[in-house]
Amino acid sequence: MTSGEVGRTPRPRMTGTQRRQQLIEIGRALFAERGYDATSIEEIAQRAQVSKPVVYEHFGGKEGLYAVVVDREMSTLLNMITSSLTRNRSRVRLEQVALALLTYIEERSDGFRILMRDQPTSAADGTYSSLLNEAVNQVAHILAGDFDRRDFDTGLATLYAQALVGMVATAAAWWLDERQPPKEVVAAHLVNLCWNGLTHLEADPQLASEWPSGTTH
Repeated sequence: MTSGEVGRTPRPRMTGTQRRQQLIEIGRALFAERGYDATSIEEIAQRAQVSKPVVYEHFGGKEGLYAVVVDREMSTLLNMITSSLTRNRSRVRLEQVALALLTYIEERSDGFRILMRDQPTSAADGTYSSLLNEAVNQVAHILAGDFDRRDFDTGLATLYAQALVGMVATAAAWWLDERQPPKEVVAAHLVNLCWNGLTHLEADPQLASEWPSGTTH
């Protein structure tokens, strides 16, 4: 035994569950940094200090690992959004949805970058766009109740929900890199624009170009 080997503690072997989790975290970091196409099984294996067959054994290939990463991020974000939809007033619920998305971005930036990137053409429906569609459904349900109470056309609730969710999602993507102002301020201003616009909705809006001559609003 050489002097360098004296007192050396062997590195403990990972269990199958631990190895799988390690590969998921490594894949998550690489997919966020480089995207799906630019990430290779070779690099994932190298960072994990295992052979490529170990990665294939756990996930069947790069696409399988990617699917697991995306599914976990989708579940985390959806749970944060749906748990924010409590029985509070409509405005508070909209605030909580905006804040949930911003909190997810703050806490899991790598995951959000993965969801925002283009995915392989063979990927299933677990995409950022499908998650936004779920958010649209939730917000449309909130707005439909409000529209009904105000005797507005409830059939337009989905249109307004698409616009509101799209605005929040676009602002959230911008905030991913800016991180200023604080998320609470961003959420408050987003809902300020949304809610005060909704408060003063016209029941039957017309394009200004079609108003009778001399008419002003």
